[in-house]
Amino acid sequence: MDKRKFNVTGMSCAACSARVEKAVSSVDGVKECSVNLLTNSMTVEGTATDEKIIAAVEAAGYGASADGYKARQGNNDNLNDAETPRLIKRLILSVGFLIALMYLSMGYVMWGFPLPAILTQNPVVIGVLQMALALTVMIINRKFFISGTRGLIHRAPNMDTLVALGSFASFIYSTVILVLMVINTAKGNAAHAAHYLHELYFESAAMILALITVGKTLEAYSKGKTTKSLRALMDLSPKTATVIVEGKEKTISAEQVRLGDLVAVRPGESFAVDGIIAQGESSVDESALTGESLPVDKAPGDTVSAGTINKSGYLVFRATGVGEDTALARIIKIVSDATASKAPIAKAADKVSGIFVPAVLIIAAITGLVWAIAGRDVGFWLARAVSVLVISCPCALGLATPVAIMVGSGVGARRGILYKSAKALELAGRCDVVVLDKTGTVTKGEMHVTDIIPFSVDRQRLLSLACSIEKMSEHPLARAIVEKGTEDNVAEALLTSFEAISGKGVKAELDGKRLIGGNLKFIGEEAKLSDLARSEVQRLSQEGKTPMLFALDGELIGIIAVADVIKEDSADAIKRLKDMGLRVVMLTGDNARTARAIASAAGIDEVISDVLPDGKAAQISQLQKEGRVIMVGDGINDAPALACADIGMAVGAGRDVAIEAADVVLTSNRLSDLPRAIKLSREVLTNIHENLFWAFLYNIIGIPLAAGVWIPLFSWELDPMFGALAMSLSSFCVVMNALRLNLINLDRTSRRKAHRVKINTTSKEIKTMKKTMKIEGMMCPHCSGRVKRVLEALGAVDVAEVSHEAGTAIVTLNAPIADDLLKKTVEDQGYTVLGID
Repeated sequence: MDKRKFNVTGMSCAACSARVEKAVSSVDGVKECSVNLLTNSMTVEGTATDEKIIAAVEAAGYGASADGYKARQGNNDNLNDAETPRLIKRLILSVGFLIALMYLSMGYVMWGFPLPAILTQNPVVIGVLQMALALTVMIINRKFFISGTRGLIHRAPNMDTLVALGSFASFIYSTVILVLMVINTAKGNAAHAAHYLHELYFESAAMILALITVGKTLEAYSKGKTTKSLRALMDLSPKTATVIVEGKEKTISAEQVRLGDLVAVRPGESFAVDGIIAQGESSVDESALTGESLPVDKAPGDTVSAGTINKSGYLVFRATGVGEDTALARIIKIVSDATASKAPIAKAADKVSGIFVPAVLIIAAITGLVWAIAGRDVGFWLARAVSVLVISCPCALGLATPVAIMVGSGVGARRGILYKSAKALELAGRCDVVVLDKTGTVTKGEMHVTDIIPFSVDRQRLLSLACSIEKMSEHPLARAIVEKGTEDNVAEALLTSFEAISGKGVKAELDGKRLIGGNLKFIGEEAKLSDLARSEVQRLSQEGKTPMLFALDGELIGIIAVADVIKEDSADAIKRLKDMGLRVVMLTGDNARTARAIASAAGIDEVISDVLPDGKAAQISQLQKEGRVIMVGDGINDAPALACADIGMAVGAGRDVAIEAADVVLTSNRLSDLPRAIKLSREVLTNIHENLFWAFLYNIIGIPLAAGVWIPLFSWELDPMFGALAMSLSSFCVVMNALRLNLINLDRTSRRKAHRVKINTTSKEIKTMKKTMKIEGMMCPHCSGRVKRVLEALGAVDVAEVSHEAGTAIVTLNAPIADDLLKKTVEDQGYTVLGID
């Protein structure tokens, strides 16, 4: 079952989109249909043929065509704002003729503005001129009448039907009055004929159309702004590329680049396709795709993406992704699909929109009838009925959700946050629990040297010997040490007789002496280890690090610890999540000790460790009993959990299978984008609620006012022209409110509570506690540092302030902890605890 996209023409309001959606949903083989009024597009899922779907749309009175997705620049016509220029032209012509009409109807008749004597002597001529001017404005805005009539013929009245009926009713009434003027003039009753000038409503017929066109123009202009981000993405990729053929450069269309082609890029130029650098070094601006402002250094073997910019050196790369297979094309497709989809929150508005126009027609008819029965003259009750028709606005209801989704998706895309659907954009802000995978999500996913502790040699010598022996190993831990040595420019020693011992370590010969490296058990069998060395190994292990020991000729020369360190922004991102009222859980397959150490460093309170890949989904299901869950991961083993969660988020450096299973993709590798994604979702939700509130409130207040409900009580009477003005501005206000999303600061933590359901949990609020430990035996800052490290490795300890001079350790706790455990932790390091207060 596939998803296909169609372009739809002829829709003017939410009633139209509801009609199209209903017509297509009734076609056999259609599983789901979503119509977007903002982009005039439709997404259909199912087995029905394109021909049947298009036929259903045409039978409903609209036009449709299949839309093959294109990512190339110049093929984004659906997003180009062609409507605004047309509407501006219509508006200018309408206002020009309306000014002349208003001069006749209001200026002369009401305020006595001067006119040529030939006109003032014959009121019928003035009336005929008014009719001609009004008719001209109606012809200019004939689209309202064509669309409105078509809606009536297909028994699907829309907003244009309301406007057309309101204008046409005023015009017909005024024409009847004009006929009466002609009759009275023919009878010689010129004075009575002149009195009829005050009964003409030609200006209302024209003013209604002009004011609605004003609103439509503002709306179209604002809607054009909402697609700005998506158009900017489509414009990133250049139209041409410079390929190298037989050693010579040749400029061709970017669409002609094929896989394997060599492409040259000069400084300041953009990459037309994805590829791998074959020659040259440079820095590349990837901000348009990842949101990362700093350029990234590139060298042969590194990947580059279409749409990014070469900042400095001359590069030659081999194309690995072209056309719709580039990273940029995939991002555009994700954003485009999201804006074409429909959020669950829109369903209520859709239901109302489907019956809105028929209901308004009934209300207008009842209004006219009631005032007629009440004895009011034709002009009065006609004005009330017309006011009801022209003030009612289904467009505001139909636009409330899609404009917010469109703008929100664009804001996210600019920051490297891609929502695959409107549903994902909505639900991300409603979740209660955030579950984080450890490796590659909280941590960098790469091993790095964290500690170098020399014993019988200096630091440089220890790192030199360690690099020399580990360079011959293929183990990931060995590569981390070698990278550190390269970074520090250490000199390597010449070794012989290298041997790798599986599960233990490595050994080699250095000038006739035996050099070994490996784990505690292996080195303990080969060299004598002091209590201090063993305590350091224990400390490093408690911190979630992997200590590697090195010995030369039976003597320990030092310890180097390697670990998958947390990302620089992880702790701050997790703090922001907590400040947003979210419960944060780390889910990992690592052992409990390593998991707790990483969680403690990142500020995560809840850890679920030792979970096999196939068990992660089960853990997510368990957590879903306590609230909606966001799962964040990057690996193949995270895919089931990502799919199981209410919202799955994949970080950008993750595997394709994880990204495919996710609902939201964070294109950069920063965890700080996670709270931004959730905050953006919440802001979009708030914006949608504001739009829907305004749209419903406007109609709830406006329709009774137009019908004259308040005339008996307060004498509040609404002129049809003011009703048209209000209608024209209602949709504009909704769109402008959505555009405010472009101004939000995603880095400012929202202090309001999340959209939460009740979570049944046994966790209790823990008051901050402090304990002061008196310690004997600390002689130097190194001693203070060691005590501080082992204390802060305890999960219940937030901060330990240790002073060897005062002989104290002030411990700040986030949970109760036994004094005996605190005492043992310190005394295991060789110090004496005299007391704990």
